[in-house]
Formats: sequence, C-alpha cells, structure tokens
Amino acid sequence: MSVQRLLLVAYQCGPGMGSVSQIGWEWYSRLAQRYRVTLVTHVRNRQALEAARAPINGSEVVYVDTEWFAGPLYRFAKRLFPKSEHSVFLVSSLDYFVFDWAAWRLLRRRQKQGEHWDVLHRVTPVTLAAPTWLGRLGIPTVIGPLNSGLKDPPGFAAIMRQESTWVVNLREFGRWFDGLIGSSRRATRMLVATQATLAGVPPRHRQRCQFMLENGVELERFEPSPWPAAPGPQQPLEVLFVGRLIPAKALTLLIDAVRQVRAAGQAIRLTVVGDGPLRAEWEHHAQTQGLSGLVDFVGNQPLSEVAAHMRRCHVFCLPSVRESGGAVLLEAMASARPVIAIRFGGPAELVDDSVGALIEPTGPQQVTADIAALLQQVVRRPADWAERGLAGRRKVQARYSWAAKVDEAGQLYQNILNEGKSA
Repeated sequence: MSVQRLLLVAYQCGPGMGSVSQIGWEWYSRLAQRYRVTLVTHVRNRQALEAARAPINGSEVVYVDTEWFAGPLYRFAKRLFPKSEHSVFLVSSLDYFVFDWAAWRLLRRRQKQGEHWDVLHRVTPVTLAAPTWLGRLGIPTVIGPLNSGLKDPPGFAAIMRQESTWVVNLREFGRWFDGLIGSSRRATRMLVATQATLAGVPPRHRQRCQFMLENGVELERFEPSPWPAAPGPQQPLEVLFVGRLIPAKALTLLIDAVRQVRAAGQAIRLTVVGDGPLRAEWEHHAQTQGLSGLVDFVGNQPLSEVAAHMRRCHVFCLPSVRESGGAVLLEAMASARPVIAIRFGGPAELVDDSVGALIEPTGPQQVTADIAALLQQVVRRPADWAERGLAGRRKVQARYSWAAKVDEAGQLYQNILNEGKSA
C-alpha cells in the first residue's frame, strides 16, 4: 500500500508572504505534484495562493476563517510592540489556536461523511509552542519540521531588550496546552531542525523525533555563478545582507565593521536587502559613520532579485545575534557565495569553516572587530574564500534542496504506512 491521499495543514502558506509562509507554500506546491493533497490553511492566505494559481494539479484547498479574532489581535500587538516584529508575531500567533480548533472540527465532520486520508502532515507553524488537536483525528500524523527553543545569546542584553523577549513566556502556555491535548503524545513523527528544538521536546517523546531542517532552497532560482572581479584597493569588496531590519539582526555590527575595513584602506560596499521598523535608524547610523553611498538600503525585493544580489556579491554576512534558522544563509551558499555568521542558533548548525566562517558571540565590539577581520581576509585570500563558496553549493545540493527534502518526506510517509500495516 502506497500513500495516495495526503492531508496537509499549513496555518501560514503563500509565496512572497514571509519566510514561514514560504515554507508552507514550498511543501504544498511540491507535494501536490506527487499526491492527492488536501491543503487546510488560513483564509488570509487565499489571495496569495490564488495568485499562484492554487489549487494546483487537482489538489484541494480548504480555507479556515478566524479573522474575527486574528485582525483585532494583530492590531493590538502592533500598538503594544511598535518596534519588535518578533513580539508582534508571538502575540498575534495566538490566533493559531483558534484556527487549529476550527480546522479539527471541520475535518472531523468530513471524516464522519466518509472522507479518508493516508497521512496528515502539519508543516506550519514551526514551533513546539503551537500544539495541535489534529492528532485526535486518528490519522498517522507528522508535525514539523519545527525550529524553536532557542534562548537569548549572552552578551547582547541591550539588543534583546529591544525585542521584548519576555513575551516568549507566552510559549509556556503552548507547552502546557500540548500536555493537555496530547499533541506530542499523538504525533507519529515529530521533525526537529536543531538540537535546541529536540531539547524542548519532553524526553518521553524524543524517540519519535527525526532531524530535518525547516528551510530548503530552490536550486533552480539560487544558481552558482563566478565570483565578481577579485576585490582590491580600487575594486570594492561587495558585501551583502538580506533580512528583516529588526533588533536581533544587529545590522549595526556589520555597518561598523564596514567602517573599520574602509578606514584600513580597502574599498568596500554593503548592500542591505530588506525592510523593517529600524530601517530609518540604521540608515542614519550608516550616514553618521561616514558611509553615505557605500551602504545601500534597497528595501524588500522579490526572490528573483535576491538571487541577483547574491550573484553580485563576494561574501554574504548575517550578523544576527539570535537566528533560529538561517534560510538566507542556505540561499547564499546555493549561490556559491561564502558566508559569515554568528556561532549561535541555526547558523551554528549550518555554517563551518569549509563554507565560510562563524564568529563567537562574545559581545558587540568583539563581533564587529571579528567581522572586519574576516572581510579583510576575503580580500587577502580571494581564492580560498571563492572555494568556500563552491563548497557551500555542494553542501546545499546534497542536504538542503527542497527536492531532497520532499524526497525524504515521501519516504517517511511510506515508512509510517508500512509500520501501521505491520503493527
């Protein structure tokens, strides 16, 4: 017996709607090419999905409408945390619990009417703090990949205060609710992205956990290309940053490193792709450092333009001091660009000396100095750093492409069915 009908639940799902929604879309658009998929998602995703011509390949899309709760909750969170998108996300994500309950009731009614699915896979949200009622449907259930449980880094208290990280205590409600409704207990498999996530799973459930990164890369979009002309005194070192302009991304650490490299006599340019509440403040900071014209804030860009910026840079740098995942690092590696990141959270599990460099999170001043030293090393040893870029491409091809991830998931579904037959 092989998997025929797949029930895919993705609270966040839609192309171009943010990183987690992109994860939901990648799962749906790719799994729908292999199985008869019923996608259950939030009604707010309808416009993006229909613009992408969903439902695709004969699949079904079921929209759950909880905007009566989600809209006021989001507006309240925006007023409460005007500078912390992370905190806004955490508060507004309480709507997920309403969505999950409504989805469970809807699917239970359809079961009673005779509907059947071989496997249920809930792909978003990607946190242990979002348990689900869906295991009560009696369908073999896969949850994840999950990426959560990361603590605050030491030495960056001022930055993390801007993120209002005390709000993460809301996650304790999710863990309590998990125990109440038996989400982890009823899951056939839980996919976890990092060791921090695994540590957050109750020990009695860890034997049903399997490692899988929550992010993947479109190899067809992020293609390798030759390095630009080697940097030198007259040829600028092209540095790229991509991400939301929020406190934890710590872009000022990179801007200050660019100033140090320039002061040492090296031509350098930094391109900043992304937007957020700190854009004006960080643009002003670059100007006060005498970097007008050398730090270019280009705002949000479609993925095709992000890929083009990757091809134009020598090195990609993500100075984020609290990064659970690191999808943008994988995109840079897929583009054959070496990467620089902080040895904390997701980047610490993706990056090593073969594909770039990791910096110890010892404090803002030391991180800035270390970034500057590595950027100068790129100039002195271009062949070495170009080879790190090529090694990154090979690593992504082998382990982190979406095609490889969906292949792995398909094998998992089949294994689960086989286990059920032999039980």
